[in-house]
Amino acid sequence: MAQQKNHKPEYLSFTRRERIGIITVVMIMMVYPTIPILFAIFYKPEPVDHTAFEKEIAGLNVQEPDSSSSYAKRNYDGYLHYQPSEKNYYDKPIKGELFYFDPNTLSADGWVKLGVREKTANTIQNYILKGGRFYKPEDISKIWGLHEDEVKRLLPYVRIESKPTKDYNKYPDREKAKTYEKPTYTITPCDVNYSDTAAFIALPGIGSKLAARIVAFREKLGGFYKTEQVAETYGLPDSTFQKIKSMLVIGNISVKKLNINTATVDELKTHPYLRYNIANAIVQYRQQHGSFSSVSDIKKIMVITEEIYNKAAPYLIIK
Repeated sequence: MAQQKNHKPEYLSFTRRERIGIITVVMIMMVYPTIPILFAIFYKPEPVDHTAFEKEIAGLNVQEPDSSSSYAKRNYDGYLHYQPSEKNYYDKPIKGELFYFDPNTLSADGWVKLGVREKTANTIQNYILKGGRFYKPEDISKIWGLHEDEVKRLLPYVRIESKPTKDYNKYPDREKAKTYEKPTYTITPCDVNYSDTAAFIALPGIGSKLAARIVAFREKLGGFYKTEQVAETYGLPDSTFQKIKSMLVIGNISVKKLNINTATVDELKTHPYLRYNIANAIVQYRQQHGSFSSVSDIKKIMVITEEIYNKAAPYLIIK
């Protein structure tokens, strides 16, 4: 207990060096905020003469043009060429000879003779050469290089000739163009089982590609047994088929038939109405149950719907 009592003051006291350090920090913290005040008291900046600077600024001032003036409000669309740079150009008296002129045909020398600056005259000529045109006398007021006083001076002397139009009746004695009646064509009925591509092309809306597709589809089927089958041709729009439907006939229904009791999968799948899955199902059923006794027996096969049967049946046979 005596030892603990002797050590207790060591935790609650500071050494001489620590006390000096604390006092120094506190003094610095108190003096630091006063530095700006002391700097302002002891440092006196020398006065600066702004006279020369103000003179330079005054020399750079440029009077802006009055946007409310009639010259500033002029419409320049289509004729913005250039702005005169000569000082007090419009204060000078205008010299030039006045005479009637067409601004669309007047040469540069003619404009100069009227009292227009040569630079303005050349600019007008460039505008004309690029296809520009003055349509009414007031259009000259849209030239940037012309002052309002110059426009008023020249305007009474402007004479614009109308642009000549093409004369389509240059030869009135010639016979008037003959009118031709649209020829009418009589389309003969097209036998879908015997017609070639030329016969199909003669039908309205049928080109060479569609004609070739109809014939190719007929060959794959083995012939058509009704005219409505033509509508199944790939790429044939229904609207086109409706136009030619009344022109299609079948003279002799004779289609190529497949023997479902002997045909292989490869032979059956080539038919557009059978394809591989149905052809394979027919052969598999035949191998499991024996030969078909009638074409309608294929309806017992699950994948063959009533629609498929009705379409494919005319092409099938048993022997």
